[in-house]
Amino acid sequence: MKISFHGADQSVTGSCHLLECAGKRILIDCGLYQGGHEIAEENSAAFGFEPAEIDYLLLTHAHLDHCGRIPLLAKRGFTGEVITTAASVELARLVMLDAAGLQEEEARYQMRKARRHGGNHAKKIEPLYTTLDALNSLEYFGRRISYDQPVDLAPGIRVTFIDAGHILGSASILLELEENGRSHRLLFSGDLGYSGRAILRNPATPPKVDTVVMETTYGDRLHKQLQPSIEELYVVINDSLGRGGNVIIPTFALERAQEILYYLREGIESRQIKHFTNVFLDSPMAISATQIFERHPECFDAETLKVSDNGHDPFQLPGLHFTRETAESMAINQIDGGAVIMAGSGMCTGGRVRHHLKHNLWNHKNSVVFVGYAAQGTLARRIIDGAEQVRIFGEEIPVRAGIYTIGGFSAHADQAELLAWHQQTGNPKTTFLVHGEEESMRSFSSKLKNTRVEMPELHQVYEL
Repeated sequence: MKISFHGADQSVTGSCHLLECAGKRILIDCGLYQGGHEIAEENSAAFGFEPAEIDYLLLTHAHLDHCGRIPLLAKRGFTGEVITTAASVELARLVMLDAAGLQEEEARYQMRKARRHGGNHAKKIEPLYTTLDALNSLEYFGRRISYDQPVDLAPGIRVTFIDAGHILGSASILLELEENGRSHRLLFSGDLGYSGRAILRNPATPPKVDTVVMETTYGDRLHKQLQPSIEELYVVINDSLGRGGNVIIPTFALERAQEILYYLREGIESRQIKHFTNVFLDSPMAISATQIFERHPECFDAETLKVSDNGHDPFQLPGLHFTRETAESMAINQIDGGAVIMAGSGMCTGGRVRHHLKHNLWNHKNSVVFVGYAAQGTLARRIIDGAEQVRIFGEEIPVRAGIYTIGGFSAHADQAELLAWHQQTGNPKTTFLVHGEEESMRSFSSKLKNTRVEMPELHQVYEL
């Protein structure tokens, strides 16, 4: 039995781990790296294993940094089976096709740039993968797994998906392994959710295991409490709209967009949001994700089910506009006050939010509210860290709008919840820390007791 690490090793994105047992090679996640300029090279580099030799890919959830290299994996020879939950199948399809479109668009842009400098002899620039590659990879999505239902993959390998409470369909994955008369219980946390949030159930209690592979995104800090965070959001919206400004919320299309819609609906219904406003969900991907959410009430918590059972849509509110078309999105930039604009991407690395920031950051009447994680090297992180001006589409834009970071909306467990989850796994012999910046990992490691802690480097291999 061996485990090796091929992404999100002493970093936050690109999750990819390989298990070898009983003659089978099982990949857990195959995500895209996200962040600074060097990321393109990391994504296009060799995986560290032969894709054609992978028998199964177990997908914890459909965020880009967990599923975003699956089309590349298939392009390079993978013909095994991708196994995940029903909700994750739908969301992964959406995420991968969106990523492919963005990469094709970026390749065309870079090609035009190259031709301006090198003429018609410029070397052709190819996207990491195309829309066709993404569509082809969908052929390998096989069984849909229900939570808490063990499935035998092969003799000596049993897998169980456990509700991780992170995004719709997200799971931790238990592998019960037998090889050469030895048994081993291995648990991948995936990304763990933060208890008490709207829409989804809390993360399920994990089983007792021998080895844990665990995310540490927020392993070094505690989140703000949720209710004060909701109230702070309402205050920012009331203040900004009251002075005639707009509120820009860079939004992750999966979970965060739906969660903010849920709380905006509650705020309007309870009249805690005092100003009537137009709310724009300016993200084709987030709009489609919201429709997928509505098809999977089996993932909802009791409170959200109650809203739905009473005949109300948890994600609908007065003044809400879904803007799919580019022309509709461009028209929003003519609004100089009175709007809440939710647009992707959450880290401001691409998407329509960059246009809205260009048109709103310079004006002191407006506010920008960050409600999610921002990795090092991203535009969101530079704004959060206090940049006085930022470069957007080749133009230096002064940052005069109010900048707010509201951490209570995080879809990730904080240090306290991560520790509590780990304690419930018993006393695992080894804990591998992944999916976190080094400082976060070291802080979390110092809190762990009665377990050997490893922080693997890229492509590092361990015997189980």
